[in-house]
This record gives sequence, structure tokens and C-alpha cells, in this order.
Amino acid sequence: MKTILIAIGGNSLIRAGEKGTVAEQTANTRRTAAAIVELIKNGHRIVVTHGNGPQVGADLLRSERASDQVPGLPLDVCGAATQGEIGYLLAQSLQNELQLAGLHVPVVSVVTQSVVSRDDPAMTHPSKPIGPFYSRFDAEERKRTLGWQIVEDAARGYRRVVPSPDPTEIVEQKVIRDLVNEGVLVIACGGGGIPVVEENGDLHGVEAVIDKDRASALLASELGVDIFAISTDADFVYLDYKKPTQRPIFRVTAGEMKVYLQAGQFPSGNMGPKIESALRFLRAGGREVIITSFEHLLDAVRGTAGTHIVSDGISEDAHKVEEVAVHV
Repeated sequence: MKTILIAIGGNSLIRAGEKGTVAEQTANTRRTAAAIVELIKNGHRIVVTHGNGPQVGADLLRSERASDQVPGLPLDVCGAATQGEIGYLLAQSLQNELQLAGLHVPVVSVVTQSVVSRDDPAMTHPSKPIGPFYSRFDAEERKRTLGWQIVEDAARGYRRVVPSPDPTEIVEQKVIRDLVNEGVLVIACGGGGIPVVEENGDLHGVEAVIDKDRASALLASELGVDIFAISTDADFVYLDYKKPTQRPIFRVTAGEMKVYLQAGQFPSGNMGPKIESALRFLRAGGREVIITSFEHLLDAVRGTAGTHIVSDGISEDAHKVEEVAVHV
């Protein structure tokens, strides 16, 4: 039995062109759950993490627009709320699909906190856009009254940015480990976890957003899973993406993937953070990362689909590496 941590991408919750209604998200989580249950039917133990970008943005907007009637919510509390919201939808979908399959696997969603450092350089250099777009006047007003950091998007307006520090510890890691060892399907680290700092033994939430894949890589390392799977909207990782010479990567070592990353093959706004998180997991002792769409998860775990990144310590006899040239 292999233990697989699956980091679910945003397309598994809200697909392109959708508004993000509860009905739409429920339908999407049901399809995602069906793919996960297929892995369980094949004898694998699963841990699920997920993003929350659109949902936390919507929560912030609701909080802001209702602030004249009820107290507004800080970003960490909105993160906690959306963890519960998405965790509920995922857990229910998984329970329904497990029941259909005749499988008796308990499911639980754990609202998770991720420790960050106040000394992280990202804390003084906010870079992660969140929430809606504003006019210049409205943005300046919020900057003045709320102390927000604002950036301009020439095409769409102005937007708030917050820090995106690296997670250093998953607070609930031991609880999650114990649940997984007991055969529970755990949903955790929603949206990268609620960012908290530790001060004099106490935990305090901070106004920040943690990259979901970074937190997922950390949790996967702490749990010692066999496979870290990143579910995205692409079947493969591609070299020369959207160029005439575009081609998929099937199987590659961490060292080779690092070369591609440093050559600029994976932009920071696209596949870059996922590749960086994959390499972090492998550097920490992990053996294999899979990146593919959720529709191809089962075939990818079987080795017939998706991009597989393996530790440099794994011989090519065990994993034949497809030779690919770098074009930048």
C-alpha cells in the first residue's frame, strides 16, 4: 500500500468560466472525489490538500461589503472559514463516492495552521494579489484607512497584495499523521493552511497567504508519503509551453528538472511554484512527485500518464528517464 498526498488544484473546485456557486463546486468536488476513490479502490492510502484562492477572495469581499453591519474579518479568519467550507464539500463528496463504491473509509477535514516566521523576507515584501480589483480612488482610500499594500494591474485596476511567506511547520502534523495511520482519509492544509506566527509559546494569525503547493510539500515530507501528487489543469508539465516546440515531460530526475527551472522553462505565475514545491519534497527525502490533471491521477500512479519527477538517488534502471532538450 502506498500513501499518496494529493494537492488539488483550483480547477478541481471552480472550473474556467464558472462563477463558483456552491452547486458548481459540489459538482466539481464530486468528480474529483470519484478520481480519488479509484485510487483507494486500488489499495492506496490518501491525504488531500487543496487551494482556496477564489473562495477566500469572495469571503474578503463579503466581509468588506457588510462591514457597516457586522465586524469585518481578518485574512487569517477568512482562510479558516474557507478551509471549513471547502473541507465540508470535499468530505461530503468523498463520503458519497466511497459509499457508492462500497468502501468503509472514514473521512475528516482538519482546519490546519501553518507556522511562518515574522523574519521571512516575504513579510516585508507583499507580492500575493488577493480579493477584487478596485478603481484608483477606492484603492488609495483603502491604502490610507486600512494600511493595505496596493499594486496596479494596467488592464483591470488596482488590487491588494499580502505577504506569501514559506511555511516552516504544520501545527496539526502529529494529529494528521495519527489519523492517516488509523486509515482515515484526511483533508488538510486548505489554502496552504492558516498562516500563524509563534511568539512566547503562543500562536497568532497573520495577514498573509501561504502557497498551497509549498505547504503540501512540507506536509508530504513530514508524513513521509510515498508519492506527492499535484493535480492541476494540465495532463503533463511541458517544455517550451505554448510554443511550436512544446512537448511533455514524462519522467525526469530532480536534478534535470532543476536545470529546466533555472533555464526559465517554468514561469513563476504558472508552473514554477509547483516545480519548486516538487523539488523541495524530493530534497527533503521524498522519492517521487507526479504532476497531472485529476482525470489522469489513477493512470499516473500506475505510471502510464502524467509527469513523474524522481529523486536523483533513484536509478534509471528503476525509472527510465525520457531524454528531452532544453529550448529557451
